[in-house]
Amino acid sequence: MSLRTDRRQIRSRAARQIRAFFPALYRQQVRPPGTLRGMEPGDAKSPLTQLRRGVIEFCVLALLEQEPMYAVDLVRRLAEVDAIATTEGTIYPLLSRLRRDGSVTTEWQESTSGPPRRYYSITPGGTRAMREFRSEWTSFVDGVNQFLRIGGRRAG
Repeated sequence: MSLRTDRRQIRSRAARQIRAFFPALYRQQVRPPGTLRGMEPGDAKSPLTQLRRGVIEFCVLALLEQEPMYAVDLVRRLAEVDAIATTEGTIYPLLSRLRRDGSVTTEWQESTSGPPRRYYSITPGGTRAMREFRSEWTSFVDGVNQFLRIGGRRAG
């Protein structure tokens, strides 16, 4: 038996034991009314996390409009704004996707303080995506703000 098979069996056995001790958890799944699977309150670490995921790509493209940067510089610049701060573990996959999508290109440059660095630059396609995002963002924020202003008022 492989290690993978052993792990599956252990997990399966543990799941059976949990079901035996806590049958109520498995008989009924209680969800607040009006919520969708995967969209339950408390699933996300915070609403800010969800917002950050939606806009981080465009924050990166906006920085690359100013000048080519390497990933560590991008993380540092994003960290200057608390609401947008992120890690290299988020940036590298994002940059790979942006490169595959044609929004950024890369170029290796020698570094004075270590190994060569991969610098990212925005492409015309990335610039076009930023232009579209900017036009949509303003109307989106205005729409959300309208709801936030009337949120505490009741009709009547």
